[in-house]
Amino acid sequence: MTLRPSDERDRVSIVPNVRAKLDLRSGSYNDVLKRVERSLDVHFDRTAVVRKRRSIGLASDRGTWVRVEVRSPEKMTGQGWNGTETSSMLHGVARPVWRQSVSWNDPDQDLMWRADETDFVADHPVKPGGILTTDPDLSEAWWATLRSSLAALAGHSTTRLATPHTETITQARVDLAISRACGGKIDTRIEQWSAAHADLNWANLTAPECMLLDWEDWGMAPRGLDPANLWVNSLAIPDLASRIYREYREELESKTGKIMTLFLCADIVSAPASYSGPLHEPACQAVERLVKDLQM
Repeated sequence: MTLRPSDERDRVSIVPNVRAKLDLRSGSYNDVLKRVERSLDVHFDRTAVVRKRRSIGLASDRGTWVRVEVRSPEKMTGQGWNGTETSSMLHGVARPVWRQSVSWNDPDQDLMWRADETDFVADHPVKPGGILTTDPDLSEAWWATLRSSLAALAGHSTTRLATPHTETITQARVDLAISRACGGKIDTRIEQWSAAHADLNWANLTAPECMLLDWEDWGMAPRGLDPANLWVNSLAIPDLASRIYREYREELESKTGKIMTLFLCADIVSAPASYSGPLHEPACQAVERLVKDLQM
């Protein structure tokens, strides 16, 4: 089987688009932050700012955390832009408690802004950015919390659809991503859905205590999306990837779990090798195996 690189302009991606319209990792956005401070009645500690491509996170003088996110209007869907707020309905999941939010439209810049205030989490993300290449040496208590949290999450039902990287996950999206990268006759019919975080990676998991961060994309998703996402993001550390596979074997070896793993791996192998780094080769190997399993 020949893996086919995709045209970046047309890729349906779960890996962040490197050609995004706006990148909050550069620039000050001081006017935006001042507006959030006024609206939420807080003051930020600007000496410790966490910047991501589409969000800025800051601690407040109230002992809380505020995450400010930007989206273009075309990313807004009928279900709204309130994933963090609606995650407050989830019980049995280790996550920060949501307190309040504010959102507004900036027609001059053609952008939408939203800020969510949650409880402050003292522990740091396992890997704030980039690819995890060193074993984080997580405790058994950590694994137990993750296991119980994902089980509790999967037991919830919601009208929300998961939006990995702001794109609603649908059968059509999965079909297109896999066919572009892999071609061939592959059975990608999704038969099982469950509630998922939808952006479960090492930047959104803390340690030494396990907490799941950044809930803006959660919703119903094909079964196994979360374990597959974490497994794929651990491929640079074989022992860690093996542990995740053992923990979630039932989900990952289900038909839908295999489709989700192929969906994520196909996106990695479609990206330039320089972008996916040490994930590229093991993802290619996984694609070869999964295509054989799913061929019609």
